[in-house]
Amino acid sequence: MLRVAELVRHAVAQLLSRGEVVDPVLEQHVVTVSRVKMSPDLKLATVFVMPLGGKDETEVLGAFERHKKFLRGEIAHHVNLRFAPEVRFLIDESFDNVSRIDALLSSERVKRDLEPHDEGGEPKKGTDAA
Repeated sequence: MLRVAELVRHAVAQLLSRGEVVDPVLEQHVVTVSRVKMSPDLKLATVFVMPLGGKDETEVLGAFERHKKFLRGEIAHHVNLRFAPEVRFLIDESFDNVSRIDALLSSERVKRDLEPHDEGGEPKKGTDAA
């Protein structure tokens, strides 16, 4: 499943980078194909995409939906499978999760908890808290 998912991801990314998908919305955006998740029977490929800067997500998804049939056929040509998987497109939310985790890790509350403490739970004196 993972090997096929990676092959599908590369196929979609190549189609976009070569400009083979002719759509005014996709031509105006740089789109990242971050990952592909295949169903266990390899009949469904969920392609996670994200336009650069997270702008116009609904328009980009609409463009992919309009060209779903073309993309499915091209994936079948690039990936040697018995049948072409059905393709669906979703916005990748993992970028938002990474930003949220980074914000949490750099918060003052977490920094305070990471400082060295003595046995009484008080921050040790003489240590650099930065």
